[in-house]
Amino acid sequence: MNSGFPGLNSFLGLVGARRWHDRLTEIRDLAASGARAGQAIRQRHGVELSLDKHIRQPGLKPSVAEVRLGSIAAGISSIADGLTVPGRDRLVDQLRLGLKGQNTLIPVFHLVRSAIVQRERGFTVAFSGLEDSTQYDLLIARDGIEAEVACDVVTAEDGRGVHRGAWFRLADRIDPDLQTWLAAHPGRYLLKMTLPQGLRGGLHDAGPDAETLAHLHQRIRTMLETRSRHDRDEAIVLRLDPLLLAGAQAEDMGLVSSLRREFGPEAHLSVTTAGAGVFVMAARAGQENEVAIAIRRRLAELAPARLTGERPGILSIFVEDTDRLEWRGLRDRLELEGEARQFMTHPQARPVVAVGFVSRLELFGVAEPDSAPGGELRFRNPQHPAAGSAALAASVMSSV
Repeated sequence: MNSGFPGLNSFLGLVGARRWHDRLTEIRDLAASGARAGQAIRQRHGVELSLDKHIRQPGLKPSVAEVRLGSIAAGISSIADGLTVPGRDRLVDQLRLGLKGQNTLIPVFHLVRSAIVQRERGFTVAFSGLEDSTQYDLLIARDGIEAEVACDVVTAEDGRGVHRGAWFRLADRIDPDLQTWLAAHPGRYLLKMTLPQGLRGGLHDAGPDAETLAHLHQRIRTMLETRSRHDRDEAIVLRLDPLLLAGAQAEDMGLVSSLRREFGPEAHLSVTTAGAGVFVMAARAGQENEVAIAIRRRLAELAPARLTGERPGILSIFVEDTDRLEWRGLRDRLELEGEARQFMTHPQARPVVAVGFVSRLELFGVAEPDSAPGGELRFRNPQHPAAGSAALAASVMSSV
């Protein structure tokens, strides 16, 4: 085993070698379902795939992100060794749950990373959720002051009218039709798509909107077959125009960058090429994304359910299903800060002394400014009695 991953064998022992092998086979099969969805699946299951690479090829030199993930995996093994039998069983159950269906290992890795960070800040950390089934996950203490930490994973998809998972599935599904059409109609085309009622579904399964996805696919095919330039109703607005954006060829990043500047960060983009032909699809929902608003609503649900109110409470939120551009935008435009501070004015926030946000970029050790400075975007609740506590300052003081 690679010396940079000393706990990987123990980690594999916790989840079970056969279960791990079956899950990774499933992930690779899903990743072969289409170019766009496959890439997104590989990103979504980046933790599992990164660890598995070093399980199968232990002599490989790990990247910075892989070293971090290996360290957390080793931390999980070490934590398991220090738990009681019931606590260890609960940890194993959480790991195995993360290897089922659309789940990932992110919730457990976020929990353990949070514990590691709190220890690095000088706190003692108890895994109360595992050991005693408390509603909060961690009990941290320093200089005689205790605080409860509840860890949770929130998907940005909850704030999108058009889900990325469904969009990738649609783009892969229509791609062969577009290539055939381009071969017969060489040129550069732009299909603008507005979906007032949205498009929902995941990477693993289109879910309840599978019929909507199939209907949208057929509408686009019919539009191409009839060479129509417009098609619209209350659920779908389609417009086909020449692609007039100046810039690079489709195989270069210049076209995608130009499209992103033209349509903004919320647009869903897809590029299909055939010979010299280029077909771009650009889709938007009927309204702006409300990712930060959806997160604020989740905070209001979590605080009374996951914190007792007997001690200062910290909500540690992993924001899933974002990319670098969106994550930076949520921070730079102060959207997360605005919604977090609005939440703190509500009665549900009374037990909360601070809220912290992280994403995969912080988990993987991506450099600033793409990741949040210090590895966490954190906001203190000035209304909480413990907001000025010197003992808790390292974990509650606002990071911006």
